Amino acid sequence: MVQSPSLGAVLNRSSTPFGQAEARFLPVLVLTVVFSFFVNLLLFVGPLYMLQIYDRVLQSRSESTLFMLTVLAGGLLTAYGAMDFIRSRLIFSAAMRFDTDLAGPAFDRLMARGAVASADENRATLVEIDRLRDFLSGQALLTLCDVPWAPVFLIVCFLFHPLLGVIASVGAALLFILALVNAGSTKRTLAEANAGNRRAGEFVAAALNNMELISALGMQSKMKSLWLQQRQEALGWHGTAAGRGTAALSLSRFLRAALQVAILGAGAYLVLGGEITPGVMIAASIMMGRAMAPVEQSVVHWRSYEGGRQARKRLRTLFEDNAPPILRTTLPEPKGHLNVSGLIGQVPHTGLAVLAGINFELEPGETLVVLGTSGAGKSSLARLIVGFWRPRAGQIRLDGADLRHWSPDQLGPKMGYLPQDVELFEGTVARNIARFGEVDNAAILAAAQRAGAHDMILGLPEGYETQLGPNGSYVSAGQRQRIGLARALYGNPCLIILDEPNSNLDSEGDAALAEAVRGMKADKRTLVLITHKSNLLPLADKALVLSAGKQQGFGPASELLQPALARGSSTVYRSANTLPDKSDTMEGV
Repeated sequence: MVQSPSLGAVLNRSSTPFGQAEARFLPVLVLTVVFSFFVNLLLFVGPLYMLQIYDRVLQSRSESTLFMLTVLAGGLLTAYGAMDFIRSRLIFSAAMRFDTDLAGPAFDRLMARGAVASADENRATLVEIDRLRDFLSGQALLTLCDVPWAPVFLIVCFLFHPLLGVIASVGAALLFILALVNAGSTKRTLAEANAGNRRAGEFVAAALNNMELISALGMQSKMKSLWLQQRQEALGWHGTAAGRGTAALSLSRFLRAALQVAILGAGAYLVLGGEITPGVMIAASIMMGRAMAPVEQSVVHWRSYEGGRQARKRLRTLFEDNAPPILRTTLPEPKGHLNVSGLIGQVPHTGLAVLAGINFELEPGETLVVLGTSGAGKSSLARLIVGFWRPRAGQIRLDGADLRHWSPDQLGPKMGYLPQDVELFEGTVARNIARFGEVDNAAILAAAQRAGAHDMILGLPEGYETQLGPNGSYVSAGQRQRIGLARALYGNPCLIILDEPNSNLDSEGDAALAEAVRGMKADKRTLVLITHKSNLLPLADKALVLSAGKQQGFGPASELLQPALARGSSTVYRSANTLPDKSDTMEGV
């Protein structure tokens, strides 16, 4: 038994930005339907003009009647054109507002759900806004508004003569059935084709982002072959859908032409029998054409209807399944007291646990070094601390408040983050350091100087105004890392998380980074430092050692990592065997 949605579900839908945007669009749609009534009513001008010409003007040979009829028809057709233009502009303006109303909240929803969905899924969701807007502002929706008035033309055909009405009605029914069959036969193939296009697009995007690697390892022909194979699969589905759609369209055109012949033939037969006049025969033929037009156009626009329907479904799901960002109370400015207790972390959308039982605490101004082999969970811990991933269990508190209780707009400027894979954005060095907010020259220079990147930036072609290109591709990996560090330090945040900040640095960059860390300590900034190298180790106050996602040790760095310091190794941590005896030095295991 199919259950109707509950009142609560309906109210929940209407309370989302998507539901509100639809509610604002609905009155315009209703007005468009009203305009469509008058537009279709004015389409009677042509048939009725022909009726009068054949049955009155040609019989009476009255030029004055012809003149008056022509003037009247011209005036009515002018009104038709004006109304058709007005309804097109109405629906277009409403669709543009619909896009404007949705774009910002959709972006907020995608950011709020963090890493639950992949970047490709998020991009595809934003594209759905464009697809739905194009449907709402295009000819397809206007055709739908015209379809309800098709029966009016059929009724007039019946009034002319029942036989003419039957022929026109049968034709409209056949075209409508054809549209339904076309929709059913192409629904799955279109879905498969779109999915195939997405897979091929994601694959080629990854290949183009790694052209250097592909060229160096001789993988070009293999990657091209795989991409072409995916494209061919998608083209196969597109070909199947297009073939069925073309067949339906050709059949609809054949039916319309055949019906035109049938109604003219039947009309001529009725004229010979004296049941109707020649004018009625011509008018009925035009009336049937008017009735068939929106039905036939429905076949043409069916792919647009299906695309708009799917886009609406996905967007509605986005807003219903993801709560809006909560307007948080502004808390006192944080000082950098970080407390992590009982933390269990997992890779979003997979259920794969990567961290378990993490406990540590940092006082404002303390520096923590996080150590462990590859895959130990260090970067996962960084993503959890900055709030990009959400804990499965446990808490991360800054100055006593759970991260979820901080407003992103308040917390973001007070937090610095340098991820392992540094991403810069298209724009100038200055705008990237300023996080694309209001450019504060003094703050930009201060951040670059604290990061030890000022002289390096001055050496770029345009200094701070140097364009970095897409993904910062115009500068080297080491330069990206140093600019990213300046961005992390912009605004003098109280909590700074640096994930492998020296992975791409030369000796000069390493020295600048070490000096930057000393400056952060002097400024009493709380610092979480993830590294494999030992040159920054003497600057740490505390150390956290991870292995296979579990905490192996936490305590003063001077005690916990004494063996590594004594060896003077360039690699801080190789295995759990390098640790001192747990009973003597480990806390929080």
